[in-house]
Amino acid sequence: MRQGRTYLKKNDQVEVIAGKDKGRVGKILRVLRAKDKVVVERINMIKRHTKPTEMNQQGQIVEKEAPIHVSNIQLICPECTKTGRIGKKILEDGTKVRYCKSCGEPIESK
Repeated sequence: MRQGRTYLKKNDQVEVIAGKDKGRVGKILRVLRAKDKVVVERINMIKRHTKPTEMNQQGQIVEKEAPIHVSNIQLICPECTKTGRIGKKILEDGTKVRYCKSCGEPIESK
């Protein structure tokens, strides 16, 4: 499998544009570059059944976030607060930045 390139980073605000959670907004917790997926806070929740162990005397059902494909989410621009396409450019001082294609403002990750 070819490793994909993505413009998304940890702590970016994103909106889901396809799937069961369409329209919901969340923060990226992890980026899985090898699989072209990201884990978004409180999006694509699944239930995992755990068996009883020494530490955990009772089995339980744990809810956790499952990865979602990058094609199903879109970054929210912090300046214009709209979802949109993101580009990359090199500034005069030689640093690479991501920018919002609708408003033209650079996007810095927190």
